[in-house]
Amino acid sequence: MEAYLKRIIAAERVYDVAERTPVHKAPQLSQRLGNTVLLKREDLQPVFSFKLRGAYNKIAALSTTKQRRGVVASSAGNHAQGVALAAERLGIAATIVMPSGTPQIKVDAVQARGATVVLHGDFYDQAAEYAHALVKKSGACFVPPYDDPAVIAGQGTIGREIDEQCPVGRAAPDAVFVPVGGGGVLAGIAAWLRSKRPEIKVYGVEPQDAACLAAALDAGRRVTLPEVGVFAEGAAVAQVGREPFRILREVGVDGVFKVSTDEICAAVKDIFNDTRSLAEPTGALALAGLKRFVAERGCSGRQLLALHSGANLNFGRLATIAERAELGERREAVMSIALPEENGAFLHFCRCLGEHNISELNYRRNKAHTGQLFVGLTVNEHATKADRKELQRTLRKQGFKIHDLSDNELAKQHVRHMIGGACQLDDEVLYRVQFPERSGALLDFLSGLSSDWAVSLFHYGSQGTTFGQVLIGLQVPKSQRGQLRKCLAKIGFPHHEETDNTAYLDFLS
Repeated sequence: MEAYLKRIIAAERVYDVAERTPVHKAPQLSQRLGNTVLLKREDLQPVFSFKLRGAYNKIAALSTTKQRRGVVASSAGNHAQGVALAAERLGIAATIVMPSGTPQIKVDAVQARGATVVLHGDFYDQAAEYAHALVKKSGACFVPPYDDPAVIAGQGTIGREIDEQCPVGRAAPDAVFVPVGGGGVLAGIAAWLRSKRPEIKVYGVEPQDAACLAAALDAGRRVTLPEVGVFAEGAAVAQVGREPFRILREVGVDGVFKVSTDEICAAVKDIFNDTRSLAEPTGALALAGLKRFVAERGCSGRQLLALHSGANLNFGRLATIAERAELGERREAVMSIALPEENGAFLHFCRCLGEHNISELNYRRNKAHTGQLFVGLTVNEHATKADRKELQRTLRKQGFKIHDLSDNELAKQHVRHMIGGACQLDDEVLYRVQFPERSGALLDFLSGLSSDWAVSLFHYGSQGTTFGQVLIGLQVPKSQRGQLRKCLAKIGFPHHEETDNTAYLDFLS
C-alpha cells in the first residue's frame, strides 16, 4: 500500500477546489446511543458530496494533451457534479451522459457548471456504454466514478484528514464507518488508515438490497448482484469495482454492515436533528451502519465516526423518508389484524393495545365478514423486538389474527396507500417493477405484454429518483405464466413477483 499512500499525499491538489471538511459531534444521537458519535461533513463540499475529490484528482493529473481533448463521464448523481466542477475549474470541456429519466434538478446542476449533458438510455449501464462510445469517437478521457487509482486516491484524502483531525489519544475514533457503492471511497480511506492508524477499525456500510461488497467478500471474488435496490441511488451498484476490491482484500476491513431502507431513513432524521443538514439516503448510509454496530455489539463509551457523504436530496423524497424513519427507529410497528365484524370488536381491540397509540389505521370489510385492519402502532423508543412480540402475543390471546408487516417492503411502500381495494379475481399475479422515470415508460412496458392479459391493479409511487416504484397486477392464466416471465425479461425493467406476499393476500387479493 506504500504506492497508494504516495498517491494520496500527491492528491493534495484536490484542495484547489475541495474543502477540508470538519468533524462534528452529533450531541443528541451521542446521548441516545451512549457513545460519542462524530460526523465527517462531506456534505459541506461545494457540490455537497465527496465525489469532487476523486474527479478533480483524476482530471488534474491528465497530461495537457489529454486535457485538451476533454473529459466524459456517465452518472445520474454526485459524480456528474464533481466532474462538471472539476472540468470548469481546469478550463476543460466536459460531457456528462445521464439516463434519460434523471431528475431535472440534477441535470440543471451539471449544466450550471458549464458541462454538456447528454440524456441516453433508461439505465446507468446504457448511459455508461454510450459514454464509452463517445470517448472512442472523440478521443476524450473517461472519468470513472470509483474504479480508478487516481479517483481512489482523491477520495483517500478523507482518510488522511480524519488522521490529522483526530490525533492519537482521547480524540481518536475507535471505528470509522464508510458508505459503499462501487467501493472507491472505502478503499481510499482504508488504504490510509490501515497504514497510518491501524488501531482504528474500518467498516463498510451497504444497503441490504445492494450489498455488492459483502457478496464479493463472502465469495472471495467480485460477483454481480441479480437485482439492485435503488432507494440509496449513490450505492445502487451491482458489482464492486475491480481496483477497490483488490485494495480492500489487501488491506482488509473489519466488517461490512447491511442496513435497511427504514434504517437509512432514520439516519437521515438523526443527521437533521443534530446538524439541520438534509442528507441524501446514501449520505446517511454510514451513520445507519454505525447505529446497527452499536445495537449489535451493545457497546458504550466509544468514539465512533461516520462519513456524511452527501446532501444532494431531491425535496420530493422527504415525505417518503419521514414516513419510514419511525420504522427505522423501531418506534412504529405495522401490522395486519383480522377483526371480527361484530359490535364492540373495534373497542375491544383498542382496549387490548394498552398504552400503545395508533399512528395509522386503514380498514376494509371483506366478504368473509371479517374486517382487515392495516395498523401502525407507536412503541416506546427503548422497546425491543421482544416487547413487540409480547404485544402480538397479547392480541393473539384475545383472538386476533396478526401478521407483522414492519419488515414487509411491499406493505410499507404500496399497500398502506391502497387499502380498500380488495377484489377476488381469477388468475391474478402481482409484480413490483422499477420503471425508468421518463415519458413513455409505461407504454413501453404495456406494449411488451400480451393483449390477452388484463391489468387488474396498478400503484405508482414516485420517490424523486431516476426510477419509479410500480406495483402491477395482471390476470394471466397459469398456463401462460412462463410466457409472462419471458415477456418481462425481454422488456428489461427490474421486477420481482409478489403474488404470495402476505400484505397482498390480506388486503388486495
